[in-house]
Amino acid sequence: MKRILIGLLAFAGVVVVAFGAFAWRPAIGKIAPPAPTSFAPDLVARGEVLAGAGYCSTCHTAKGGQPFAGGYPMKTSFGAIYSTNITPDPKTGIGSWSEAAFSRALREGVARNGAHLFPALPYDHFTKLSDADVSALYAYMMTRPAVVAEKKRNGIPFPLNIRALQAGWKLLFFKPGRFEPDKTKSPEWNRGAYLAEGISHCGACHTPRNGLGAEKRDKAFAGAAIDHWIAPPLTAANPSPAPWDQAELVAYLRTGVSRYHGVAAGPMAPVVHDGLVKLPDSDIQALAVYFNDRDGGAGRASALAPALQKADAADRLNVGPQSDPSARLYTAACASCHYNGPGQPNPLRPDLALNSAVNLDDPTNLIQVVLHGVGAKEGAPGVVMPAFNRFSDADVARLAAYLRATRTDKPAWPDLEKKVAAIRAEGK
Repeated sequence: MKRILIGLLAFAGVVVVAFGAFAWRPAIGKIAPPAPTSFAPDLVARGEVLAGAGYCSTCHTAKGGQPFAGGYPMKTSFGAIYSTNITPDPKTGIGSWSEAAFSRALREGVARNGAHLFPALPYDHFTKLSDADVSALYAYMMTRPAVVAEKKRNGIPFPLNIRALQAGWKLLFFKPGRFEPDKTKSPEWNRGAYLAEGISHCGACHTPRNGLGAEKRDKAFAGAAIDHWIAPPLTAANPSPAPWDQAELVAYLRTGVSRYHGVAAGPMAPVVHDGLVKLPDSDIQALAVYFNDRDGGAGRASALAPALQKADAADRLNVGPQSDPSARLYTAACASCHYNGPGQPNPLRPDLALNSAVNLDDPTNLIQVVLHGVGAKEGAPGVVMPAFNRFSDADVARLAAYLRATRTDKPAWPDLEKKVAAIRAEGK
């Protein structure tokens, strides 16, 4: 037994040493912060577009904080991870990082000092970026105002907070490498794929994750829970009765408003209004081409007319006297804005029979909007939906159940009142 124990300990020691050698990454030396004037203005301008497309400010700016100074909490099933300061402050930011260190962090998930980064930074997507785009991002970040902001302590418990263990995560789930165009597709499709799979990392929100927090690659864009909302599928599994076609995608990604599908709210609002707004129209068109192909929108175009007919019929349920208490509640609170009458829906008054929030398997998005409304900075700029947070949990559940029963042919949502209470407690 003693020999066996010694052998096991020796083997364990070898494994630890071998893993340590595998996980080790060298530090990259510090540099003096480069002068902002050392970067070409057109390179900085391109970096600004890319930073918008990558939502860098959204994730690296705390509420009420300075842009890019970090401190934004990202809640995971393992605890909170706080974004870092990516301004060019040399002590608390990345001012002492060379472009090589910046590139390694983006594309390999390794900090300047050699520490592995948590995949809250989507380096599994940024690894696809071209050298030219990394250079442009570096130029943009290094010309931002430097802000002194110390890193907040993450809420990841021991031993999961050991950075070296991330090397094991990468071994299992991370495939480094630049974007490779699909030669069977058009240049526009490939541009959309580069944006969606790379800098804009759409799958980070719209792809479900496994128990270790990695995206399930075999279920890419199949929809997922994110920040107390549901990111709907971006595939043919999207439950909206009216199929997303290319024109609808362009309108939604460009303005946050779609004729048949409602407006951008929740985590999607800053994606459209703070991020994609920086992209040129040609890139928005490319994204639409890519996702229209992925969800087979062209092949489902015939579903639109029947969906509109069903929506018109559902709207007419709330015309005239109502005997059902749930119908009366909907008519009093919602119908004046959401009734469109026969014909084409008004994009500023979304037809709820067509909306994915009513058709999803999970009622979270509908409850979020009912409780918290849609603010002036979300959806259609300047157009507000009021919050109905003074409604009781029972009333919100009654509204959701009524819409599910009358606007869809989907099964009823279970335990609605408990779901409303939980979402109310979480806040927006």
